[in-house]
Amino acid sequence: MTQSPPAGLDMSWPPPPFRAPVPPVVAENGVRRFDGVTYATRPGYRPRLLDVRVPAAEGPLPAVVWIHGGGWLEGDRRYPPPTVPAELLHGTVLEAGLALVSIDYRHSLEAPFPAQLHDVKAAIRYVRRFAGVFGIDPDRIAVWGESAGGHLAALAGLTGPHSPGATALEGTEGVGEGDTSVRAVVDWYGVSDLVSLRGHPLPPMPPGVEFPDPYDALLGGTEAERPALARAASPVTYAVDGASAPPFLLVHGTRDGVVPYSQSEALDTALRAAGGECLLEPVEGADHIFLGAPDVTPLVTGSVAFLTRHLGG
Repeated sequence: MTQSPPAGLDMSWPPPPFRAPVPPVVAENGVRRFDGVTYATRPGYRPRLLDVRVPAAEGPLPAVVWIHGGGWLEGDRRYPPPTVPAELLHGTVLEAGLALVSIDYRHSLEAPFPAQLHDVKAAIRYVRRFAGVFGIDPDRIAVWGESAGGHLAALAGLTGPHSPGATALEGTEGVGEGDTSVRAVVDWYGVSDLVSLRGHPLPPMPPGVEFPDPYDALLGGTEAERPALARAASPVTYAVDGASAPPFLLVHGTRDGVVPYSQSEALDTALRAAGGECLLEPVEGADHIFLGAPDVTPLVTGSVAFLTRHLGG
């Protein structure tokens, strides 16, 4: 006798490119947690996952999409940089009345650019698709990233289906179409101009540690093709219409030896020249991931205050 599949089991073939969120876990403080939600799939790749934290407040609530760093080669949605405790980052966002969406994306040796941006946009589409389930306001979404994630956050804010030359950056992963616009961008020490940065020497690796060139791995292609690829992957390329760009907050250490402070200066200059709203905050004497900063707490609270101001948390 043929048995029916268990209730709720999706037996379609091929498998769907995303999964609906399962009921949340509710913590003692009333925070609702949706853990390990599959927002996009593709055969041969690990599923792309996101976590959602929604504070115990009347909704629907604005949301912040957190994008991790790691040179586009590594990193994990669950872990901020080691200088920023997860409890501080997550707690400050939730206490401000904002939902937090932390996402993974394909690393560059899995797929070169624009796969990473396609995944960010797929995550934004997914959150909008299931905003009612999450208790999120689909019209109040911002992005916040650090290092490689800051680069992707800036691109997400500056590119869309109507942006000049940016149509190919939308992608069709997961929820294949829909609005990917955001209301605000926080970019911590992200790359803005890969054309100039490719010539910047990287810090030496510890003995025995092999690390691919992050820029060549991200761009792919041949050496002859990479200058054009670098321009296509640079946020400054799309900072041409400030009126349609969301407000930006750029936070960057002045002694950053991995991504020079001049990268944020270049994006700030481009956005202001295009008529956009941008605030550049230097962290005096700090290296990459704010190493050397006496206290990261004001950097976190200031970033959340910026987001709350533009999202209405």
